[in-house]
Amino acid sequence: MRERIHDFLTKPIVIALVILISAVLTHFTGGLGYFFGMIAALMVLWSGRFKWIEFGISRPRWIKSILVAIALAISIFIIVDILIQPLIELKFGAIDLSSFDGIRGNYINFLVFILFMWVVAGIGEEFLYRGFFMKQFARILGDTNKGWLFSAIAMSILFGMAHLYQGMSGMISTGLVSLCLSLIFYKNRNNLILNMFVHGFYDMIGISLIFINKERIFTDWIQAFLIQ
Repeated sequence: MRERIHDFLTKPIVIALVILISAVLTHFTGGLGYFFGMIAALMVLWSGRFKWIEFGISRPRWIKSILVAIALAISIFIIVDILIQPLIELKFGAIDLSSFDGIRGNYINFLVFILFMWVVAGIGEEFLYRGFFMKQFARILGDTNKGWLFSAIAMSILFGMAHLYQGMSGMISTGLVSLCLSLIFYKNRNNLILNMFVHGFYDMIGISLIFINKERIFTDWIQAFLIQ
């Protein structure tokens, strides 16, 4: 019975519909698309008898993965948030981070949100967007390098659109971060744990800056330099 369910859920047309429905729900309702996609992903995991490798999850070298993830997270922050984001904001306006105002200067909210972020974003979003959506879509495209690259771009666009609540600049910046994460998974297809660490550490940088009301320190400095 499980095998039949798994075969059905992993059919190309079903995977495509799940991705499409999740994207539409995310656009119009926000979090509902995430939960719909996660339910589908967990159903595939259960029906496949918890073959974690099907989602790119294998036992990593923990210390090496954590150290590499920290370096990659800092690199992504420098490239996207410091170097590219100020240019995006000059064109499309400032990113709307008002939804995070509750953690500014509030230690309890900050710590709770850090935990929430690691579970929902660091682990959950990587499991869904990279481990399930990207990997399955690449399989549909023939499981070739070109298919993986196309899937990486497509999933990054969807991930960026899921953050439209942050405004156009937020959507573009998040899409670029997602592209970086997708390319990391493209190069490490059986080490989704690395992606989870990179995502989590990257978000910790941003959340920590919001907590101390310094999230625009680099953006404002770069923009002031550019418009002189």
